[in-house]
Amino acid sequence: MKADTLIVGGTIATMNPERQVIENGALAVAGGQIIAIGAASDLREQVQADRVIDCTSHVIFPGLIDVHAHAGHGIIKSIGMHSGDRWEDICGQVYTQASPPDFWYAEARLAALERLRFGVTTGVSLLGGGDTIMRTDHPEYAAAHCRGVTEVGTRSVVAVGPTRAPHPHNYASWNNGQKSEYPVTFEQQFQTCQQIVDDLHDTQGGRINFAMLYPVLRDEHERDMTAKDYATAREQAQLVRQYARDKGLIFTQDGHWRGSVRRAEKLGLLGSQTLLSHCIDLHPDEISLLAASDTKIAHNPSANASIQGRCPAIEMMVEGVTVALGSDATAPDRSADMFRHMQQAMHYHRTFFKNAGVLPIGQVLEMCTIGAARALGMADRIGSIEVGKQADIVTVDLRRPHLFPPNMALHRLVCFANGNDVSNVMIGGELVLDQGRATRVDQEAILDDAAEQAALMIERINCADDLVLPVGFWGAKGTDA
Repeated sequence: MKADTLIVGGTIATMNPERQVIENGALAVAGGQIIAIGAASDLREQVQADRVIDCTSHVIFPGLIDVHAHAGHGIIKSIGMHSGDRWEDICGQVYTQASPPDFWYAEARLAALERLRFGVTTGVSLLGGGDTIMRTDHPEYAAAHCRGVTEVGTRSVVAVGPTRAPHPHNYASWNNGQKSEYPVTFEQQFQTCQQIVDDLHDTQGGRINFAMLYPVLRDEHERDMTAKDYATAREQAQLVRQYARDKGLIFTQDGHWRGSVRRAEKLGLLGSQTLLSHCIDLHPDEISLLAASDTKIAHNPSANASIQGRCPAIEMMVEGVTVALGSDATAPDRSADMFRHMQQAMHYHRTFFKNAGVLPIGQVLEMCTIGAARALGMADRIGSIEVGKQADIVTVDLRRPHLFPPNMALHRLVCFANGNDVSNVMIGGELVLDQGRATRVDQEAILDDAAEQAALMIERINCADDLVLPVGFWGAKGTDA
């Protein structure tokens, strides 16, 4: 058998239907796909490969999948996080008023490199915030994001959509340091999204895909919006959902809680291609609605929403709902490290139930591999190590003090590893991280570009004061009294 690459040695967590684990295993890759899996002793004899990667003492597993994160946040990160809603205000101001295409390109490369270094091969990225700050006034912003992701080599599902009614919203472009403001209508945003999908969906060998989004409608919107505006928002949500259905795209919404799933069901927004994020403090009947409609859930255990309310992920999974893990990164106190979020998810639910057996180790690994692939409608291509699937493969080196002794490899992987333990990442058969180094891009150039764009952003919105340590940073006293 001829192969491009043979990966040998180590423990393979296949995440196949039998959840097979192969000690001292091997897998062969050709044409971007997995063509053989088995014992290292067998495949060494059966496969002639152009390249052999020795992964002795490693865990080999499918690329991690992050089902909910935000483009743009990587450059803003924690700016203004200590001042109430200031961080979100900065996001809104930047994404509508102070983010030219160069900003989105630089942030996309930075975020994609972060994901790559952490073994995240596929991620959902909302193009801005999920509420009223989507950067969909012109296609050039999404194009810049996709160009940046493509250079790094990861897979991205870019969620685009209009802002919530009423419209128009005020946006601005920048040219040679000059700002130009203009109103943006729902029709303009929706047309932009359609053009983006036509031009960029399912491109770059399937690495770039798109999802559609309309902001969640909750109690406060029905209460505070005029009857006309609320009716318009309902109609717009249905229009966007129907477009996603017609195009075979995922439809996603960011921030469901306390009755909003009921509204979504009445509007016809639920279904097997719908992905709802956060879903905190759900009513029991809402869990039943999600199960009956095969709606998918993005659970973000490290997000602020999971502090403000509880996501009943365990109860949903018991009812048969597909619940996958998201990072909600980068903002303002969390990264795209899915190892952290796996560990956080286990502690989150075990604390609630006061039961250390809740959410077993293998189940939480499923939530950011094959379960996440199922949530994105990609389980036929990625999410597990099986013959015929895309070769999205990650290795973690266990020869580190915090991952030793060399036994119980999957326990070590989920409970003790962090993103910086990732050694190799293969996406579509291409080795895009080799012994911790990105192979397609210059990391230093990406970091320098991100720093430059951050400085320009801070200057544009005059937010330098938001970078200083706030009163109370060291606690109530702030001194060693």
